[in-house]
Formats: sequence, C-alpha cells, structure tokens
Amino acid sequence: MKIIYRDKEWELPGGMTARDAIRKVGLDPEAVLVVRNGELVTDDVILSDEDEVKLIAVVSGGDGEVS
Repeated sequence: MKIIYRDKEWELPGGMTARDAIRKVGLDPEAVLVVRNGELVTDDVILSDEDEVKLIAVVSGGDGEVS
C-alpha cells in the first residue's frame, strides 16, 4: 500500500490496520485522519496491498468557547 502524508510517501505491505501503518511510519494515530482510496475510514480498518492511504493532520486549537 502507499501511505501519503504531506510531502512524504511510504510503501508498506497490506494486512495491517491503519493504526499500525501510521505507527510504522512514525506518526501518532491520534494526530491524523485516514482517507483510504478517497474515503474517510477509521484507524482500525485492515488495509490491503492495493490501497492508497492519505493521512490528514487533525487540526485542533482554541479554548472550546464559542463567542
């Protein structure tokens, strides 16, 4: 499978969860969203050799208050 995050790409074998693949490339699974073949999926989905996975950084901030 191909993992893409910002300007980086990795090739990994299929058969692992997205969470495991994220850890394998050195990222925090809590800090990214997983888009497999154009569809948002949870990080417990099993990925296959043919998948293209784009990781999107989760943006957080602010104090939670709405003005």
